Amino acid sequence: MRMFGVTGWKNAGKTGLMERLVSEITARGFSVSTVKHAHHAFDVDHEGRDSYRHRAAGAHEVMLASGARIAQMTELRGDAEPPLEVLLVRLKPVDLVLIEGYKREAHPKIEAFREVAGHDLIAPKDATIKAVASDIALDLDRPVFDLDDTAAIADFVLQSVGLIEDTPQRTTALKPPPLKNDCFALPPGVNWTPVDEALEALRDRLKPVVGQEVVPLMQAAGRVLAADVVAKRSNPPLPNTAVDGYGFAGGVPDGEAVFPLIEGRAAAGVPFQGIVSAGHAIRVLTGAALPEGVDTVVLEEDCAISDTQIAFNGPVKQGANTRKAGEDVTAGDVALPQGRVLTPADLALAAAIGFGELPVYLPLRVGVLSTGDELVEPGQEAKPGQIYDANRPMLLAAIARFGYEAVDLGRVADSREALKAQLNEAAAQVDVILTSGGASAGDEDHVSALLRESGALAEWRIALKPGRPLALGIWDGVPVFGLPGNPVAAFVCTLIFARPSLSVLAGSGWRVPDHYDLPAAFSKRKKPGRREYLRARMRNGHAEVFKSEGSGRVSGLSWAEGLVELGDEGRDIKEGDLVRYYPYGSFGL
Repeated sequence: MRMFGVTGWKNAGKTGLMERLVSEITARGFSVSTVKHAHHAFDVDHEGRDSYRHRAAGAHEVMLASGARIAQMTELRGDAEPPLEVLLVRLKPVDLVLIEGYKREAHPKIEAFREVAGHDLIAPKDATIKAVASDIALDLDRPVFDLDDTAAIADFVLQSVGLIEDTPQRTTALKPPPLKNDCFALPPGVNWTPVDEALEALRDRLKPVVGQEVVPLMQAAGRVLAADVVAKRSNPPLPNTAVDGYGFAGGVPDGEAVFPLIEGRAAAGVPFQGIVSAGHAIRVLTGAALPEGVDTVVLEEDCAISDTQIAFNGPVKQGANTRKAGEDVTAGDVALPQGRVLTPADLALAAAIGFGELPVYLPLRVGVLSTGDELVEPGQEAKPGQIYDANRPMLLAAIARFGYEAVDLGRVADSREALKAQLNEAAAQVDVILTSGGASAGDEDHVSALLRESGALAEWRIALKPGRPLALGIWDGVPVFGLPGNPVAAFVCTLIFARPSLSVLAGSGWRVPDHYDLPAAFSKRKKPGRREYLRARMRNGHAEVFKSEGSGRVSGLSWAEGLVELGDEGRDIKEGDLVRYYPYGSFGL
């Protein structure tokens, strides 16, 4: 039996390569069967379906037969996992069996490799790997193919198993092809979602998901208003004086003016009870309601004063040094709009117009869950092939800075059942869930798989670098954002997509970050078709960018103080050209 394998780390692209190889080789007239290894308990049918019920009832084997296909499932029921050779004998004879996984078996293989943090090449340590298909340039002692060059990889596989001759022409095809270094390519028929289209869809579809309560004014800072605040009284409620001085009626022309003083005064909170006759003046203090008969005030410092009169030089304009009733806010006006995140100044305004308590939304509870067998807790010992969970502390801190209640949901291994249980538990304690990892369509991408099974999933391949996969769904009534597993991509997607979405869910509406147009301190040629965000900071009035665009460079997030946004169009940027810069602070960090 001719067989050839495809192996590689999680998210290395092996499933996509398998899919393309099957299509390419069968199109050449060869028959192909496949075997795939799964490192988890998996199921091929939905709970509630007849086949599922047969299995759940205890059947050892279940065979599904129709006019289109036959599927046979065998329950191990505690037996050891069968070795590859046992599985192969069940297959009918074909020209070629392609095997995904089973990297410890002795059959020849090609390794799919993408540059992912914590994942090293298997090939240098494994002689059964006869070639590598990669999205970056590699210097190896065996053939290296562009990961997207399916035809050349198929040639190599077919030559290796003896299905086609090793011609000189094909030998030259085994040289490393020109490297596109473009992880943007999707399988035929799959379309990208532009960033603006994704943002518009989120803005249109999302609504607040939190309840409401009324809290004392002193406890309302940082909360989101659940209703418009309509002024109960005007501010100021009455005409009043803006300075310490003397009040009288009408303006004063150029020249010396002398007014007899009447007894008494007007002070803040202690109004004058009488009437000021025309041609007379009265002592007034800052904030005092203007006595009847007074509409103008002269400053105390501009007056000569005796016990019975004052004298000063004009002109003094009528209405000088006074405030009109309601000139700040008029009773019945909307002083603070629904959705506003209350500031200390807002509390001052609310108090001034008669409020001692305010209606607010309940705090948005945002849960953060990391997924992946490869993850270990920061500070623990990491074994070969394992990486530290950098996403969870990053996302929890960001959510707290956004002003929401951050809930640590921990991490879960690549087990669909374990993830399902964790999501069920999380849905009972938070208003929205952010997951990192498992948002794509690979074998271990359980987040998107479970959301798809629940019937509430939108999978977006965003035309974005870094980023791309974004899974949006509902689990038991709770919104779920499936973020990429790469920390840089997860961070960018959180700022660009999750942050404004969380704002809507919290009741405070869609937030657009502030930006500046700065001259570039770098040069770059950008391809058209997707939006790019570069880790950046501002120095000497220019936008600097991090030395590497590699999405595995977590240090670039710490180095940066913001993001440079490059639009969807192609562009040849030279030093001094204007670029759009978003400081982290504009996202609430």
